[in-house]
Amino acid sequence: MNRRTLLRTATALGAAGLATGVPTATAGSFTSSGSGRPGSLRVQVVLFEGVEELDFAAPYEVLSASDHFTERDVEVRYVALDGPRTLTAAFGTRLRADHRWAPEEADLLVVPGGGYARPEAPGVRAEIRRGALPRALAAAQRPGLTVAALCTGVMLLSAAGLTRGRPCTTHHRAQADLVEQGGVLKKARVVDDGDLVTAGGVTSGLDLALWLVRRELGVDAALGLEAMLEYEARGTVWTS
Repeated sequence: MNRRTLLRTATALGAAGLATGVPTATAGSFTSSGSGRPGSLRVQVVLFEGVEELDFAAPYEVLSASDHFTERDVEVRYVALDGPRTLTAAFGTRLRADHRWAPEEADLLVVPGGGYARPEAPGVRAEIRRGALPRALAAAQRPGLTVAALCTGVMLLSAAGLTRGRPCTTHHRAQADLVEQGGVLKKARVVDDGDLVTAGGVTSGLDLALWLVRRELGVDAALGLEAMLEYEARGTVWTS
């Protein structure tokens, strides 16, 4: 274990002790109060040209750090539809998706937003016009896979037909479009409709990820993460 990993793990275990009341020395030994399902939790965060930096970074960090607070293995990957490649995010950040598109190997698919307010720029609107990503998202549906999206990434799910007739939410400036396209808008920070989970604007990626951790890995894991991140989940979670 390298020094960075050692320090991060020690910080995480200390945070778990603060959040749960378990002494630091034994905080890593608790049993998750989640679903109790054995095996790993496999997460794929979808990247595309023009994706919003905070939209993808917040869920990626929260879900990756959750591995310190559960006995289950948590694997989080960046994936891109066109295979491993380098992309440019909304504010110019260059990033690498090292893994191929493989939703059949995921338990949770997270779709960020970005660029919806700039119709001619790379981002959600460009991906909708291109059509390939919405088609791939529609084809990804299967039993055992939860598709989650935040901010205007929800509009990619809408273009895929995944939100039609279902409770959902998105960035406030895209809500009218979501309703027009058949989504059943709920004025909540996070909307959980089983295998479809959506969240509001940019910073809701933190709350979406913490809710998914709570749902999949248990309350103790979510509390430990909140203490480590020095962030408390905010807003209403609507569930079906």
